Amino acid sequence: MTVDVREPGAATVMHVRCPERLPEEVYRQVLEQLDLLSPVVQALPPAAALVELKGSLRYHGVDARRLGEVLRVRTISRLGVDVRVGIGPSVTVAATASAQVGRPGGVLAVGPAEAARWLGPLPVDALHGIGPRQAEVLRDYGIHTVGLLAAAPPATVQRLLGGRAGRLAADRARGIDPRAVVPRALPVSAVVRCAFPRHALEGAEVRAALLGLVVRLGQVLRRRHQAARALTLELRFAGGTSWDTTRRLPEPSAHDEDLRALAYRLMDAAGLQRGRLVGIALRGEDLVDAARVAEQISLDRAREARLVAEEAMDRIRARFGPAAVGPAATFRHAG
Repeated sequence: MTVDVREPGAATVMHVRCPERLPEEVYRQVLEQLDLLSPVVQALPPAAALVELKGSLRYHGVDARRLGEVLRVRTISRLGVDVRVGIGPSVTVAATASAQVGRPGGVLAVGPAEAARWLGPLPVDALHGIGPRQAEVLRDYGIHTVGLLAAAPPATVQRLLGGRAGRLAADRARGIDPRAVVPRALPVSAVVRCAFPRHALEGAEVRAALLGLVVRLGQVLRRRHQAARALTLELRFAGGTSWDTTRRLPEPSAHDEDLRALAYRLMDAAGLQRGRLVGIALRGEDLVDAARVAEQISLDRAREARLVAEEAMDRIRARFGPAAVGPAATFRHAG
């Protein structure tokens, strides 16, 4: 199936969806096919990717929709994978378009002049980034389509979905999405470690060290624009023995609050008692691109305030260094 919503023109963002979660080797081969179209490919494992086509259209001498058709022919003939391709003037439009392509695969190109008209009649949960709970809240308020979401006062949307999530939803329904395609092959995990200068027992010192690891891991994930689906805690003991356990987060996250809650549960599960620790490692597992994580509704004003504070602290660290600001307990531990 190939659909063209008028001339795509300057629609140069391509979002590619594979039919299902692919084996890592097959997914890598799909990325290799995308590399033949453009040098700017952003992996969204396990089954999606973004491609910036702006610099490639003149080189290939065809329009963006034609490049989508070429990609589909190649992945079918060479890999046996029929992809769904959305093309638009922004990440939001392209990703929304790829989700509208029927199975098994096809190409849907939406030009910038047609984006608002095309988005308007779609169900509100069809807009990329709107999760099921957000859509339910919007529908309860009478906002059933993307067009109605775009017409709603931004302040109303923020009140319904929470500050940051509401701002993003309101902007993207209006076609405002400045995100660029960033070349990236995502690491599958991120790990932070600390060692104790002397043997440590369960207590304030160990909890402070774990909190410090949580803060560092959150910084790494947010800097990479990733979120973790699971955490692994590894404890190393005097004598060379070790213990580790893994649990999944309720939702993928890179926020300190979510990571801390699970990390503390992992530590409680260790039942240290009198075990003498020499080191701790905290690993974020099964990482995903943060852009794929729907912003959850936050009716908790305290949590909303903590997320705003987290953004502010990240800006401070970016300017003055990673140790410029953080929880008081970690500074007492460092001292």
